[in-house]
Amino acid sequence: MRILLVLTVAVFSLIPPVFARELGRGRYENVRFGYVAGIPPGFTGQGESDNGDGQVFDQSAKGQVLTVWGSHFLEADFEAEVAARIGYAEEDGWTIAAQTVTPRWANFSGVLGQRMLDARMILLCDGTSYAVMTVQYSVVHAGEIKDRLPQLEDMFRATGC
Repeated sequence: MRILLVLTVAVFSLIPPVFARELGRGRYENVRFGYVAGIPPGFTGQGESDNGDGQVFDQSAKGQVLTVWGSHFLEADFEAEVAARIGYAEEDGWTIAAQTVTPRWANFSGVLGQRMLDARMILLCDGTSYAVMTVQYSVVHAGEIKDRLPQLEDMFRATGC
């Protein structure tokens, strides 16, 4: 019975890295805030930020930028943080075209000229911080990015809960 348990644990511990490799994606794990994100092939990391909250990845040939970062609540709760983040995007000129907000995750998207933005926010394990993943790209590459978004969203999650 113990051998079966050990084998089961070993198999399931290998699934996320294998899944990421099968998709041709890299992986970024943020230890400070406790989240992980999948990185599409062709995206290059610019190095973790000085304060350790996240990193920017880009595919400069196509003008695509993937950014991930974590933060502690400045607002009353997660949903208020989402509203604030949407407000910041609007202040930067983005027209928010769609949004879905739940108590544990949120998605929103916007347009600014010929650029598009897709964002996902997740509540982290401590309940007082969150992580954000944004993807900015040209409308020319919308189909390509939209095909990747479901997998990126699935791989973006809290760790250590």
